[in-house]
Amino acid sequence: MRERTIMHIDMNAFYASVAQHLDPSLRGKAVAVAGNPERRSGIILAKSREAKAAGVKTAEAIWQAKQKCPDLIVVPPDYAAYKRYSKLARMIYYEYTDQVEPFGLDESWIDVSGSLPLFGGDKMLIAGEISERVKDELGLTVSVGVSWNKVFAKLGSDTDPGDGIISITKENYKDVAWPMDASEMIYVGPATSRKLYSAGYMTIGDLAHAGDYFLDKRFGKIGRMLKAFARGEDASPVRVMDPSKADVDYVIKGIGNGLTAPHDLVCEADVKALVWLLSESVSQRVRESHFRCRTISVGVRRAVDLMGYSRQTTLRVPTCLTRDIANTAMSLLRANQPLDKEHAIRAIHVRATNLIPMARPVQPDLFGDTEETLKHERLDLAIDELRRRFGNKCVHRVVELNDETMRSLDIKRDNTVHPIGFLR
Repeated sequence: MRERTIMHIDMNAFYASVAQHLDPSLRGKAVAVAGNPERRSGIILAKSREAKAAGVKTAEAIWQAKQKCPDLIVVPPDYAAYKRYSKLARMIYYEYTDQVEPFGLDESWIDVSGSLPLFGGDKMLIAGEISERVKDELGLTVSVGVSWNKVFAKLGSDTDPGDGIISITKENYKDVAWPMDASEMIYVGPATSRKLYSAGYMTIGDLAHAGDYFLDKRFGKIGRMLKAFARGEDASPVRVMDPSKADVDYVIKGIGNGLTAPHDLVCEADVKALVWLLSESVSQRVRESHFRCRTISVGVRRAVDLMGYSRQTTLRVPTCLTRDIANTAMSLLRANQPLDKEHAIRAIHVRATNLIPMARPVQPDLFGDTEETLKHERLDLAIDELRRRFGNKCVHRVVELNDETMRSLDIKRDNTVHPIGFLR
């Protein structure tokens, strides 16, 4: 069987690099992409190489970053630009293979096994050409990891400090990968690392030789999977793109959106405004994905102690209507806490799960008004089309205008896209 050639491509300092490319005056300077302090989301989301060299870290407060780097230039996030650059980068990758699997906006796996004969069997030539094209055409740099499996390919790109290519092969992985700290490998997070360290397993090589009894006892079935990853025994495929979408079709398990409110929510009107704004974003994306949902969940972070909780409920009949998602989320909130100053809310998250395709027939609710539901569905779809053509803020519901501080928000446009899970 022919050995696979898989690459993991990671665009370096992606958000900050896009900002520097869009504004040449920022190039070569310490730049950080951060939230809006006035909306209480003033933390560092990404930083340029120059800012990183000055000690700026992701997720720290802006004031902390500026203590380390007084000349730090802070710019707001531009998710529309990030999506555009991400798509442009993938279109370059598609010229080498149709097996392109995005992992968030700035990372992708590609399988070029079938393309190798076109380049004389030289995988490093393909990696180098892709790197140069991204730099020349998009003004961004990438780190490329090359291996025979996805895990080691990502390990290679994560190891590179930027704009380089690292190959991890069956001949050198014991010398290159095994001495690395176990936490460097995908799915070995802080909690898993602590468990491994406590038992004396410090490196990827240690994990590769860990006893099955220990792994089963401490980690369950994922333990042996991690051991297999450490040994390069990963046969998971790079998914094939859908040519009609120039992207990969994933099994979507849930669609959600959350936001830290511009101020503490101290009354039902405040809470309702944010819940409806979030529900608009969630329901519109559910419809765009041609789904209805059966389960609605709401997450809350309290203002007094920053602790949170989540609650969910399953509907009798699946829905894609904004009103159903918003009203259900509000019912969950009312049932779990008073909506007043003593129980102020700092952040809310609304999520739709248990998704079913729109094309699947739905048994009408015996006690519901089917014709009324279909009328509202047609109305929501018409509003979606208007927003697609003229922007998400061209149509507002009155309930969303109750709070002046939220009127300027475009929650759907500014939704942060998180990586698709490797295991799905």
